[in-house]
Amino acid sequence: MIAAENLVKRYKTTTGYNTVLNDVTFKIGKGPNVGFLGKNGAGKSTLLRILGGAERPTSGVIHREGTISWPIGFGGGFQGSMSGFDNLRFICRIYGVDYKDVVAFVLKFSDLGDYLYMPVSSYSSGMRAKLAFGISMAINFDFYLVDEVTAVGDATFRKRCQDEFGKRSEHSTLVIVSHNKNTIKSYCEKVYVLDDGKLLEFDDVDEGIALYEKL
Repeated sequence: MIAAENLVKRYKTTTGYNTVLNDVTFKIGKGPNVGFLGKNGAGKSTLLRILGGAERPTSGVIHREGTISWPIGFGGGFQGSMSGFDNLRFICRIYGVDYKDVVAFVLKFSDLGDYLYMPVSSYSSGMRAKLAFGISMAINFDFYLVDEVTAVGDATFRKRCQDEFGKRSEHSTLVIVSHNKNTIKSYCEKVYVLDDGKLLEFDDVDEGIALYEKL
């Protein structure tokens, strides 16, 4: 379970404060995959980082039960001077899994090849996302936080993403943020629409998409 109570997130700008989340409350249980739709800059990725613990809210509380992945597609948690392999081993130590099994999966899945053994600082943003996605998919979580990762890589890699999402949906919950309605419609059974800092909840995905298209 992931529950947010009265979340507020503000950023200080040269013209004052920009509020991207304004008193947001919701709960995600194990079960149906959940999507968050919003325009670019609406605060979707910020919300996902807060849910995963990579960023703190200005105010409000997050309650977490079960295991939760870091935001897939977000490479900010990697140590740039370390290789992808060393980052992978460090993450495996944290989660108590055998790094050898994870390495085998990541090499096959990500197509990083020898880059896995090079510093992450030399990676493109897409390569960082592939590394994050590969490690996440190699470790079992109750909730997978997904940030537009299906846009990463070529058609072959995107197909691998889709296949892995399908496998994970059998025993885990996907929490996906996107501005692409087709992504949400393909994977999610419930949707939230984020607009002007507020969150609107829809059990009918088509109804949520219809509102989003009007924004």
